[in-house]
Amino acid sequence: MKEFIQQLPKVELHLHIEGSLEPELMFKLAQRNHIDIPFASPEEVRAAYQFSNLQSFLDIYYQGANVLIHEQDFFDLTWEYLLRCQQDNVMHTEIFFDPQTHTARGIAFETVLNGIVAALNKAEQELGITSQIIMCFLRHLSEDEALQTLELALPYKDKIVGVGLDSSEQGHPPEKFSRVFAKARAAGFIAVAHAGEEGPALNIRNAIDLLGVQRVDHGVRCVEDAALVEELKQTRMPLTVCPLSNLKLKVFQHMTEHNIVELLRQGLCVTINSDDPAYFGGYMTDNFLAVSDAHSMTHQELAQFTRNAIEASFISATEKARMNAQVDSVVARFSA
Repeated sequence: MKEFIQQLPKVELHLHIEGSLEPELMFKLAQRNHIDIPFASPEEVRAAYQFSNLQSFLDIYYQGANVLIHEQDFFDLTWEYLLRCQQDNVMHTEIFFDPQTHTARGIAFETVLNGIVAALNKAEQELGITSQIIMCFLRHLSEDEALQTLELALPYKDKIVGVGLDSSEQGHPPEKFSRVFAKARAAGFIAVAHAGEEGPALNIRNAIDLLGVQRVDHGVRCVEDAALVEELKQTRMPLTVCPLSNLKLKVFQHMTEHNIVELLRQGLCVTINSDDPAYFGGYMTDNFLAVSDAHSMTHQELAQFTRNAIEASFISATEKARMNAQVDSVVARFSA
């Protein structure tokens, strides 16, 4: 099964590019940019990656982002992630970035975006990996600040496909951002939002009804509302689930308790993703292996995670057909 998972083509829909900052690169950038960080070695950083909840992770996540200053830093960050995509047979990735994390530090919006875009363009040309960019609003900040960030993004609509909502879910429900999402959708951006990770199933319903999202990021707490689960199944509303992240942040205590396989078998459009892989101990293949090791699954079921992600992606029907053919080819080879 390990060989099948390694060779299975994958599509990632829930990846925070700042969350792919490995300790080694953090140290390299801190030295290059003369930034003081409170760790003496990459090993010391890794030892600090023990989280009790989402907020304990966010505290160190924002600290790590301080080393990202120049366009080259954002290029290097993104390129390192894309090399991991190549290792993991990721065909297509739709990445999140958090402009407010950087603009609050005086980093220009275009500095962040241009570095990321340059790496994504290089990956398409040299690695054959396609991509989209989604800009997230930080939900622990105000909606007015999100509206200001949306204004910054408008000149770059050709580079940004959608808007999202991340950071602390507790105390910051979807309805707090209904105006900015309405404005973003009117401007032509696709909408997604984190909901139902730490927050209740109601946040999932409100993200759909009030924010007009086309994908729900996480969404594992949908099981608290049977009617919602049925609605998600009937509408094929995608859930971009992050198994190792859920484990690291204590959403589930053990992978055997995770509900992703149960939701897949109920016919929901669930997908596997890595979230913040440098902090949560695993990229795409690692997440697939973790789920497979904890739950007895067939090749077809594992391939369905990729098929769901292709269906849920914001790419053309032609590209979806091409990617599905790649999945079919690998499944057929292992079935022979």
